[in-house]
Amino acid sequence: MSMSLRPDANSTRYVLAATSYIALMGVLLATIWIALSTISERRVTVLAAETLLAQLEGNSAFAGKDGRSPLGAAPAASSFLEGPTVTVAGAALLQRIGGAINRIGGNVLSSQVDLQKTDSKDGWVGLVVSCEIDEGALQKLLYDVEAGMPFLFIDQLVAQAPVVGVERSRMRLLLTVSGQWWSGK
Repeated sequence: MSMSLRPDANSTRYVLAATSYIALMGVLLATIWIALSTISERRVTVLAAETLLAQLEGNSAFAGKDGRSPLGAAPAASSFLEGPTVTVAGAALLQRIGGAINRIGGNVLSSQVDLQKTDSKDGWVGLVVSCEIDEGALQKLLYDVEAGMPFLFIDQLVAQAPVVGVERSRMRLLLTVSGQWWSGK
């Protein structure tokens, strides 16, 4: 009786088939695991976006009992200059900037609404204002213009220091502001 230690062709096929089956199962399990983790990550991202949207709209459980958002006193007005025509939107921009200058005790010397800017075809309205303000009020003015509603952008700011030696001399500003017009149509 002689025993051969040489594997025969059938046992080699079975080992090769079993190894292939195990490798294929491993690849399938890895694919399933990667797909499930990707779906889980996307679900978490969507839930975070939904929660943020609900907070911004004030409809979430995180909103205060009075219905206000936890984001504080976020402005509730429109982000755009509104009006049926671009001319009315320009007047609204002039009124907004003039009001901001008057609130800090300044004087508007001259103003020009610029409806013929290169960006005006995209709905942008510009305003050039020359004014006098107290030196310490510049920061308040800039904050009022950029933090309020509608969203306004300071394109250019030229400041001339008060005249030294003259009592009650005020700083002169040349301010170029723009905002985007939305007709509401």
